[in-house]
Amino acid sequence: MADNSSIDYWSIPLIALNFSVRKKLGLYLNPRSTVAADWATLAEIMGFSYLEIKNYEKCDSPTAKILEDWPSRCPEATVGKLVSMLEEAERKDVVTDLAPLFARNCIEFVERKKESPVQVDEVDSWTQEKNGITMKDDPMGNMPEMFDAFICYCQRDIEFVHEMIRQLEQTDYQLKLCVFDRDVLPGTCVWTITSELIEMRCKRMVAVISDDYLDSDACDFQTKFALSLCPGAQKKRLIPVVYRPMKKAFPSILRFLTVCDYTRPYTQSWFWVRLAKALSLP
Repeated sequence: MADNSSIDYWSIPLIALNFSVRKKLGLYLNPRSTVAADWATLAEIMGFSYLEIKNYEKCDSPTAKILEDWPSRCPEATVGKLVSMLEEAERKDVVTDLAPLFARNCIEFVERKKESPVQVDEVDSWTQEKNGITMKDDPMGNMPEMFDAFICYCQRDIEFVHEMIRQLEQTDYQLKLCVFDRDVLPGTCVWTITSELIEMRCKRMVAVISDDYLDSDACDFQTKFALSLCPGAQKKRLIPVVYRPMKKAFPSILRFLTVCDYTRPYTQSWFWVRLAKALSLP
């Protein structure tokens, strides 16, 4: 990585690595080897247990799965940390071969971050370029609309989102939710505005998990972006919610977080109280 010494890999979260790079890492690490360290060695260095590693053996690409799960349990899940672990596993061949791709991904990530508003005070990153992205934004640009939580959902779960609005906004809790289809003005760049809302305007994010959520590219981006802002769930920034039974497996990237489960009849009476309390924390 010496040729790209100007890049601070230790400050760049793992989410910067795109699908192609992760796939190429799998080509190196997925094959089990008695000579060179493979994905299992890397998983062990990352801190995964023996039983967890055995479960990963069932995956089509164990490398991809450990890279997906690692950030949710490790606050230092950065590209630099990954490179250090590969070197610790004596896989400098992987580091050398993929160095240009790591560098390109990191540079692109930094450039995307530069497109976001620059923080100018302790409150937010409100700039003239971001005026009027939500329904109640100050048209003069003096004060952005702020929220208690961004709601990550797919269209087929919109009825539950309406119930969430009734239970959390229109009751004594008086929480303020950011619901994209209701609150965001049309004509804005979806990915840029979503990042702005999650990072700068909302204290937390609620992810409505369902089978349809798993097929949503937008939900996938929002979830991974939120996790990258608070690795290791140190500030309870991301709260997964399940409101109907699922046929598909619960997303592994979220399995280290406490879930608010609406599907169990004997806990439904506590559901809204727990969720409201979590969203009311400073």
